Amino acid sequence: KESSAKKFQRQHIDSSGSPSTNPNYCNAMMKSRNMTQERCKPVNTFVHEPLADVQAVCFQKNVPCKNGQSNCYESTSNMHITDCRLTSNSKFPDCLYRTSQEEKSIIVACEGNPYVPVHFDASVAASA
Repeated sequence: KESSAKKFQRQHIDSSGSPSTNPNYCNAMMKSRNMTQERCKPVNTFVHEPLADVQAVCFQKNVPCKNGQSNCYESTSNMHITDCRLTSNSKFPDCLYRTSQEEKSIIVACEGNPYVPVHFDASVAASA
């Protein structure tokens, strides 16, 4: 079975590419990373930074998670991310996404040993 840490990498890490201006980026990536198999995942964020930099967030600023748990961490620097949002007129299995490039801090939930990201909680405009 896929571990939570591996699932996080599959769903959220795309270190290879710089954020692409290709409007089809999300359509292609959501499909190739298996997020449109049983249903269209409504929202997903890809982080275009080295995996080590994303894993390091687990040792940065501790913040509460959206669900009230206390194991979330906010990156102390901006990261290049792509937000993928399902368009209102798409119907499974034809999942169509809107692609938007942003530079924001990310918030991830971490657990395990080694202590690594297992859930992408949010992205926030960096506090200057």
